[in-house]
Amino acid sequence: MSVYPPTVRLGLTGDVMLGRLVDERILGDPGTDPACIWGDVLDLFAAADARLVNLECVVAASGRPDVRKVFTFRARPRALDALKAARVTFAGLANNHVLDYGPEAMLECLTLLRASQIAVAGAGKNVEEASAAATITAKSLKVAVLAMTDNEPGWEAEEDRSGVNFVRYDAHGLVRPYRERIRSAIDAAREAAEVVVVCAHLGPNWGPPTRALQVLARQVLEFGAHVYWGHSNHSVQAIELHGGRAILYSTGDFVDDYAVDPEERNDLSFFFEVLVRNAAVDSVRLHPVRIEGLRVHRASPDDARWLSRRIEVLSRPHGTCVGEEEGGVVLTPG
Repeated sequence: MSVYPPTVRLGLTGDVMLGRLVDERILGDPGTDPACIWGDVLDLFAAADARLVNLECVVAASGRPDVRKVFTFRARPRALDALKAARVTFAGLANNHVLDYGPEAMLECLTLLRASQIAVAGAGKNVEEASAAATITAKSLKVAVLAMTDNEPGWEAEEDRSGVNFVRYDAHGLVRPYRERIRSAIDAAREAAEVVVVCAHLGPNWGPPTRALQVLARQVLEFGAHVYWGHSNHSVQAIELHGGRAILYSTGDFVDDYAVDPEERNDLSFFFEVLVRNAAVDSVRLHPVRIEGLRVHRASPDDARWLSRRIEVLSRPHGTCVGEEEGGVVLTPG
């Protein structure tokens, strides 16, 4: 009989982009501590039992920018000091920027992260490595995390080619052969761990999740995943909780140098704390944050109220109960 720790806190963020101005002005300044990008939120990371981010850039010294792309994001290896300061446990790499500087830089990034004791998934030297889940430990609970993206089909990993764990889907969910690949990866993850998280860089950059994306998210839970952790969309979207499982359609942006859309407010997000009890999702606590000056900070009371109202309006139609507690929002099943 398995004995689980009473409560495990999985801390999730949206996109962490440490390239461009973050790299130039913070990581490139020897007199600036890279940990400053976390502003006043390091205590949120410290309170979590595992800390998972989507790394929306490549961390490397090698490579050349892809001239076909308008935006290319690379952070120098000093970015590892920032990730280590937050005690990041896992970095998702299945996204549209990990190959911005080519395969050499991506493989260097994998090596650097692993050498820093940061687990990775979603990219690799071949499709087997890119599609495999990483297993981390939160307290004594084993958590498997696999990552996938629908961005950049030309970067799809193959048997003899490095790349990302690319997938395609339609109105019925994942299509073949991607459906079988993800189902098999989740089956293998469940053999290795008690809880499975799917790190998904999918869907549009703005607006609510499409019907097809909602079908896909529910499909991966049916396959056996406990948490669908979405990003790619620059703003936070609805959260569903049911049957001890959770869908976070989009966790938005967490730190970057992006222009801010005045309607979508992509400078506002949360530190998402998924509470797991008895190997099932019990609730999700949201700690409001804001990106300002290339750093992430606790949100002001006005911004926190805006975020609270947004997540309530978006999540209630999915049957999620939304309440407030000191310092944040708590979501429970309806």
